[in-house]
Amino acid sequence: MRNGTGRWKPGIRTVLAAATVLGLGATALSAFPAAAADESVAVRYRQGGAGSDQAAPWLTVVNTGTTTIPLNQVKLRYYFKSDRGASYSYACDWAVKGCTNLTGTFGALAGPTATTDRYLEVGFTEGAGTLAPGADTGDVQLRFHRTDWQPLDQSDDYSFGPAQTTYGNWTKVTATIGGVQVWGTAPGGAAPTPTPPTSTPTTPSPTAPTTPPAGRGVLFDDFDYTGHVDPAITAHGWTIRSGGGGPGVGQATWAPENVTFAKDGANSVMTLRTSTSGTGASTRQTEVHTAERKFKNGTYAARVRFADTPTSGPDGDHLVQSFFTINDLTAPMADDYAEYDFEYLPNGGWGETANVLYTTSWETFRPDPWEAVNQHTESRTSRAGWHDLVLTIDDTALVYYLDGKEFARHDARYLPERPMSIHFNQWLIDFAGQSSTAPRAYEEQVDYLLHVKDEVLTPAQVAAKVAAYRSNGTAFEDSVPSS
Repeated sequence: MRNGTGRWKPGIRTVLAAATVLGLGATALSAFPAAAADESVAVRYRQGGAGSDQAAPWLTVVNTGTTTIPLNQVKLRYYFKSDRGASYSYACDWAVKGCTNLTGTFGALAGPTATTDRYLEVGFTEGAGTLAPGADTGDVQLRFHRTDWQPLDQSDDYSFGPAQTTYGNWTKVTATIGGVQVWGTAPGGAAPTPTPPTSTPTTPSPTAPTTPPAGRGVLFDDFDYTGHVDPAITAHGWTIRSGGGGPGVGQATWAPENVTFAKDGANSVMTLRTSTSGTGASTRQTEVHTAERKFKNGTYAARVRFADTPTSGPDGDHLVQSFFTINDLTAPMADDYAEYDFEYLPNGGWGETANVLYTTSWETFRPDPWEAVNQHTESRTSRAGWHDLVLTIDDTALVYYLDGKEFARHDARYLPERPMSIHFNQWLIDFAGQSSTAPRAYEEQVDYLLHVKDEVLTPAQVAAKVAAYRSNGTAFEDSVPSS
């Protein structure tokens, strides 16, 4: 563990623990304000193509009326034919309005048809704001799957449109405003049973932005510093670790002077150098982390260069090169612990004999006797070179991306309960991989760090946001409030 002095190996992958909801029959509801005559919307749909075990309805809502609509009065229903005895889980991958401002629940139709007996109902919270005439919500990229992850047969689903690969008006998804159907045709022509809005504001709330504006909820650092003693490092909230303590080999120390900064083309790059001569006392490890624990849900991204071989000396050490978030373990097996890792072992270790990249989501652990509760995904191939690492955390799942592609998806059981700090470090597990006393050194490099609070960004959106900062000449921003 990052905070411990001993070695660890990722535990056995635990069973699926995602949030689950079962289809329920519709019930009568109390009266609430209906849609006004000048309130109307259109629903546009495209098939997101999430694979054989997931449905991926992507939606956008357009205000086709003449008045501004509070989005928390809007409900959408996507209809499907369920499998006998199956339960389903909902997830939001990306939404311009923010996944935290969306709700997803499953319901059962009172009058099933050959193509429908259940529906996914999607709603908006007050945080989604309002929709002006002519405006749209932007992308709402959703998924749902069986909780046992068995394959889905969508061919008999009422709302499914496999040929709809671009957005277009879709009447097989219905929309209500204030419980009154204003768009689409429900299966069998029946009107959807109304469900109340989250609340009925007397004054429309402001439209939510697509991403947090400057001054709220973003940490970006291009690591443009003169050296490890540059006072801007501390001023920007970073700590370069010094002294002793785990993880790593006994008697090793953390060396601030081994953290350096230099230009690589137009970009500034931070280098973490770890050196050893085969003894604990000669081992100098490196770590850089945020001083505050104030990061929780949202998007974490960094461009990191892993190395398979040392910059000098003999190869083979059991080395860990990492990018991760973490908070403190308040007691053995405490359930509010959280840690989410990208860890590359270029020469193996923890029982591995060659290259391995781990992504690990931690629920908790006990140092002595060792017990771990985590979920991990690994890939046993060389990852030498630059890589774009992205982790997204919302209220449903943790998703790890490597170079723009999904690498791992971990369950809701492992979501954080408390804020965390952000870390980069490089350390030696042991000397079992290389027993030589010849000096050697390894380097991990970091191009940038980006965190966007409470927003799930795609890797492409991360790249665009970083490019925008650089084109504007912004090397640093921290508008994430203290927790």
